[in-house]
Amino acid sequence: MKLAGFFLLIAGWIIVLAAIALFPSATLRGWFALTGAAVELLGLVLVFRSHLELRKDRG
Repeated sequence: MKLAGFFLLIAGWIIVLAAIALFPSATLRGWFALTGAAVELLGLVLVFRSHLELRKDRG
């Protein structure tokens, strides 16, 4: 689950950078950047949850 979280963090950045580079309209760029940020947030949540599970198992 931790690896999937890190992949989602990277994918979120790629989505944001692609939106900035590819879309001429500010509205489309904004929506895709927001989507990329949501993907990054999902990845961050997965990484934090996997770290919490590891701490519970150890301690």
